[in-house]
Amino acid sequence: MTSTDLEKQAPAAIIDVAATTKSIGNASDNDEASGGSARGISILSTFKRINDFLERLHGFESRGITRVPPEERNPPSLLADFQVFVIWFSANVSVNNLTAGLLGPLVFQLGFLDSALCAVFGALLGSASTAYMSIWGPISGNRTMVVCRYFMGYYPSKIPTLLNIILMVGYVTLSFIIAGQMLSAVSGGTLSISVGIVLAVLFVLVGCAGPYFDASSESRGDTPAAIAANRLSFLSLCLYVPGSWAAAASDYYVYYPETTSRLKVFLLTFFGLWASFTLVYMLGIGLATGVANHEAWAEANNVSIGALVVAGFAPLGGFGSFCAVIVTLGVIANSIPGTYSAALGFQVLGRWFKPVPRWLWSTLINVLTLVLALAGRENLVVIFQNFLALMGYWIEFMIFIVGLEHVVFRRTIGFDWSRWEDKSYLPIGLAAFAAFLFGWVGAILGMYQALYTGPLAKLSGNSDVGVWVGCGFALVTFVPLRWLELRFIGR
Repeated sequence: MTSTDLEKQAPAAIIDVAATTKSIGNASDNDEASGGSARGISILSTFKRINDFLERLHGFESRGITRVPPEERNPPSLLADFQVFVIWFSANVSVNNLTAGLLGPLVFQLGFLDSALCAVFGALLGSASTAYMSIWGPISGNRTMVVCRYFMGYYPSKIPTLLNIILMVGYVTLSFIIAGQMLSAVSGGTLSISVGIVLAVLFVLVGCAGPYFDASSESRGDTPAAIAANRLSFLSLCLYVPGSWAAAASDYYVYYPETTSRLKVFLLTFFGLWASFTLVYMLGIGLATGVANHEAWAEANNVSIGALVVAGFAPLGGFGSFCAVIVTLGVIANSIPGTYSAALGFQVLGRWFKPVPRWLWSTLINVLTLVLALAGRENLVVIFQNFLALMGYWIEFMIFIVGLEHVVFRRTIGFDWSRWEDKSYLPIGLAAFAAFLFGWVGAILGMYQALYTGPLAKLSGNSDVGVWVGCGFALVTFVPLRWLELRFIGR
């Protein structure tokens, strides 16, 4: 099979050359992009020329948020199915996901068995959430945040779009910092974290390590209720991370035919995520349980998470250091999908952002993550670990709103996916906006984080019940308000 054959079959996340010529050209013709300014037209023309050049290169996809019509989709292919599964798996066998597993024993004081069960079932729930959102890619030909317009309205959908940009940039930044820590640890401290981060940005990281597990470790807590609360908190955390991909899930299926089985898309996404997260969570848990029994690991953990991962390779000597470098430089598989979807998110934000090509947004995002990683290398890891957990709440609210609209109000009514920019066709979104806000009210009442503990979390024994309470608030708010919205507004 030739490289051209592979290009024709590859999914959207890898390549589509033939279907990319309309994005910037159309943007320069419509009212959103023109602005009546000669300077603006000149800039857009420059973007168009660069875009046309990139389109002629094999291996580049320059299409932005423009819908992929059915006639431009790729034919069904087992190779494409395998590739998209590999995308989900390889993107998440990464050190930043491994850190979530570390928190079970180190922060929530759970034993190996409790941590493992919470990790496996939390990953299952989070993977299922993302897998559900992925089915809209082939059906619509639209990116995830464009699909949200059909469920939340043109303007309200910009809120989750902005939050998703922050989330994706945050995860990529966290990966860079941990990669820098690992490279610094491998060099024995002679390589600064700053230089390590720069190398990580260029080559990027995926990694996990740790041959010594203490499977006999037990959960600790003042009371059985406290242990149960910690179990729920850790399970929720393990749900948030794979669930965070839900806001980008359909981005990688827009070139699949409309007739593609929803079940197939769901399963490709689900097993790609669940397998990868289960693997890295278990390795993280194993490393964390070893900290209590291995003095060298405890000392490494006091330095940084990256140093702890490197310590796991220590029995291999110099070859272990080499392995640590190799897995560190493999983070590209984790950073590219996040950067890709964040760039699409910028285009969804509005008319001033849409004409800017996706490849330029991707470049700017990489610069931004580099600056953030360098500026916050000493303490940003702790900040992002807490902040990104908070960001996990809103995605589940969004999924609940999409699911309720789909099952309750749109079961027998289809969508005109070609009208993705038609504000007169898309819902007003008042019900979705209200449900989203009330979901946050529930999350705040039930969250258990380092900076704040909600009253419902205190009642539940200091357990993080924010996502569960928030989803309940969104559920009881959206259904009646959406019925009223359809009754009196009609869309």
